[in-house]
Amino acid sequence: MKNKTIWFIVFITLVVITGCNKGETGKSGNEAIRAYNIDYNWGPGGAHGFAEPGLWADANPEELMDWYEDLGCNAVHSFGVSCNGYAWYKNGVVPEQPGLKYDFLTEMVKIGRRKNMKVFGYFCVGANNKWEEDHPDLCYGMNGQQIPFTKKYVDYLSSSIEDAIKKTDMDGIMLDWFYNPGGGRDPLPPLRWMECEQEMYEELMQQPFPGKDSITPEIELDFRRKAIDRAWQQIKTTTKRAKPDCIIWLTAYEVDSKEYEGSALLKEVDWLMNEAGDIKRTAAMRDLTGSETKLITCLANWNKQNPAEIVPAALKENVGLYGFTKPVIGPMMKPVDYYLSNPIDSLKEDERNIAVLARAFNDLPLNYVKKQ
Repeated sequence: MKNKTIWFIVFITLVVITGCNKGETGKSGNEAIRAYNIDYNWGPGGAHGFAEPGLWADANPEELMDWYEDLGCNAVHSFGVSCNGYAWYKNGVVPEQPGLKYDFLTEMVKIGRRKNMKVFGYFCVGANNKWEEDHPDLCYGMNGQQIPFTKKYVDYLSSSIEDAIKKTDMDGIMLDWFYNPGGGRDPLPPLRWMECEQEMYEELMQQPFPGKDSITPEIELDFRRKAIDRAWQQIKTTTKRAKPDCIIWLTAYEVDSKEYEGSALLKEVDWLMNEAGDIKRTAAMRDLTGSETKLITCLANWNKQNPAEIVPAALKENVGLYGFTKPVIGPMMKPVDYYLSNPIDSLKEDERNIAVLARAFNDLPLNYVKKQ
């Protein structure tokens, strides 16, 4: 009896340890975030390189979630509304992707519950082709990341987020390109001061617009920060009202951008990702965020990070891991076995990133090669 008791205690201890390492990714605790995204934002035929509406509309949620499960994910970045401005769920306030075969995001969430994976809906704050087409007087033009955060736009964005949460019951939202026009990377270019921005100036600065010639770089930076703060407060309030435990995940290329300095945004988001992926900026995020904020770093071919360096550093510092790339076989990727059965050094670019993440997500050594 005594031996049985000891072995039972050992078994329970192992279960607890495994649960800590591979359990759900909540806002608190030390669970490691292991996330990926087969990215439907990009493709031929659309404006600014964004996917033409309806591209990938036949993507099968079950097949996609099986792939993420094989990869070892416990969080999946799916889509609420793509950069092209169309939604990935049915019967919403935003028109769905033309030809959408499945109630895509809704099904992803349901499958995620079965597989113990959190599913996030993506919203691009600073770019939306459909909004730009429909409201040319409120945008800089069809060249991406050029939408001033007017009341009308933030109301539209907030209502689309609220609608998606209520319709799909997703676990969280990912916010991308949360910048004013031209923002995201310093030095910040001058604003154009369109009529809609002049109205914003009076609302945010609480004084009449003084004229373009009177705007100094200091005034413009203050305006940018106030615009971000107003948009953030409305999005946060709307999201948490719709679903109090909905996780808000922010991705940013320059987390230390002047636009974010002193902002409540970085301190109040639940998850914050350094999309540039470098170790230095990821480490610096700890001084910018709240005590409960989970940190994530990114692996993608475009940011040119070495996964053999980034992944061990992230694991050591309890930083979450995320990667993304465009699909290569229709709306899908090669089977995960392909990435595990080839040595890491034999692969290049995003294939190499996936191969490293597949090993890290499944608690395998980087030199592991699966036998056929």
